[in-house]
Amino acid sequence: MPRGSRGPMTEYGRGAGSEPWHPEDPLYGDQGWGAQQAASGQQAPYGGHEQQPQQQYQQQPQQQYYPQQPQDPYASQPQYAEQQLQQGYAEQPQQGYPQPQYADQYAAQPQQYNGSGGWDTATGQQAAMPYAGQQPDPYNNGYADEGHDLYSTPEAYPPPQPPGQRTAPAVPEVPEQGGEWDAEPQEESHPFFTGADDGEREDDDPRESRRGTGGGGRDRRGKTKKKGKSGRACLVLAVVFAVGVGGVGYVGYDFYQKKFGAAPDYVGEGSSETVTVEIPTGAGGSEIGQLLKQAGVVKSIDAFVQAQNDDPKGKTIQAGAYTMKKGMSAANAVKLMLNPSSRNSLIIPEGKRNSWVYGEIDTRLGLRPGTTKDIALKNAGSMGLPDWAKGHKNVKDPLEGFLYPASYPVAKGMKPEDVLKKMVNRASSEYGKQDLAAEAKKLNLDGPWQLITVASLVQAEGKTHDDFRKMAEVVYNRLKPDNTQTNQKLQFDSAYNYLTGKSNIKIGLAEINSNPDPYNTYKWRGLTPGPIGNPGTDALAAALNPTGDGWMYFVATDGEKKTEFAKTLTEFNKLKDEFNAQSGQ
Repeated sequence: MPRGSRGPMTEYGRGAGSEPWHPEDPLYGDQGWGAQQAASGQQAPYGGHEQQPQQQYQQQPQQQYYPQQPQDPYASQPQYAEQQLQQGYAEQPQQGYPQPQYADQYAAQPQQYNGSGGWDTATGQQAAMPYAGQQPDPYNNGYADEGHDLYSTPEAYPPPQPPGQRTAPAVPEVPEQGGEWDAEPQEESHPFFTGADDGEREDDDPRESRRGTGGGGRDRRGKTKKKGKSGRACLVLAVVFAVGVGGVGYVGYDFYQKKFGAAPDYVGEGSSETVTVEIPTGAGGSEIGQLLKQAGVVKSIDAFVQAQNDDPKGKTIQAGAYTMKKGMSAANAVKLMLNPSSRNSLIIPEGKRNSWVYGEIDTRLGLRPGTTKDIALKNAGSMGLPDWAKGHKNVKDPLEGFLYPASYPVAKGMKPEDVLKKMVNRASSEYGKQDLAAEAKKLNLDGPWQLITVASLVQAEGKTHDDFRKMAEVVYNRLKPDNTQTNQKLQFDSAYNYLTGKSNIKIGLAEINSNPDPYNTYKWRGLTPGPIGNPGTDALAAALNPTGDGWMYFVATDGEKKTEFAKTLTEFNKLKDEFNAQSGQ
């Protein structure tokens, strides 16, 4: 089979004959384009047209052309063929297709015919070829009879150019119907930049044609969007980016300052203006720093916490009221709080009576003696006492037993009632940790009030913690109805001293028997009307859990340091004689 031709086709295709080589054929171009056209000096078959090499278009399928029947190459019609050729290139595209760019190119340049169907060496253009008497092609639906030029339709390949000038034709812009060509570049059509959502996207223009550098993918182009939307989108992106960068920068700076920057702090020992700061029990460095900052003592919490950590004794700051200076450096604030002179705390020892507490408050607040006592007796009902501690008869001080032994801030500028309320609240909190009503019932007592009264007696008569449980048993044994030794009388000197406001150990029988005060346990049976002091934790625990050894008597044989206990009157008299011998009586 000769090179460049194909074998016979079936009855549905072309018969034997030659067909131009395809550009992708490896043997294409062996003898050059001009050599194949001019060497024979004959016109090309199929109506005087040389089958041109196929241009390779991107994304476009191959167009299939049905062949024409062989025609007489000598039936010359030069004038008609040239006119048809020029009209095919110069006329406007039909059926709404845009005019191809190459049509203007070939219409503007005159074609030269050299009589051989080759290229004119003077102009570089292919010479026009006459259309010989064309015969109808049964495969092209009669287009040959109508003189239809295949190069004049949008579906046709563009006419070939000389080998040295072959370039892929530029894809022209698709104009709006009835409008002009848009010389501006195609804008981004993504809905983010155009401002349109999925429901606002415009359909593709049906007038768009297939063109490109390849074989025929459709260049789908939407209608041109307004430039303002794209500009706004860019502006939004710029603002978002700027805000993001600023936010990241601020967070980074804040993190650096907190992690590595020095905390704000005052300089020096502060001003002459003083302020009292109350530090509650169990407060840590951050809480103390916050209280100091609120009072204007230190500039920042972090500075105080750092200064407290730097001082070896910084963690030993105790609860209480401190007289501080405003505008102090954190280090000087820590140093002053560690100095006992700045601490204005009142520590109530276990067993102290309310009279002693009132005097201490007056002294620390700079008040006239008796001021705090008058306020306590007048406002006892509004101090926060529990219900079971109210309304008892013959009680000398309703707050007795409720100024709980502990440390309290007391400094100038504070009100006595505020100090007392703190003490009562502390007592109520401690007493509320146990079901005193149920415990009192077990011990045959009339409620929590009597239980606190027993604890105050134990606290007053006991000398050491080891004595408390024995002393509690003595109280309960003497209160028993079957007690025939003391006839249910407690006979405690501490109770008599309370009613007199003294602390005498030696009390004469004549004095004791002549005093009718309800707190005189030598004269009256049972418990005193109320507590005679403020019991501590150990005394209350002993009152709740006394011994069961049968103790009925006790004697302080070594003054206030040692207490001896006895179960019978005989044992008690023996201990009493030993005590008198030691004291020289």
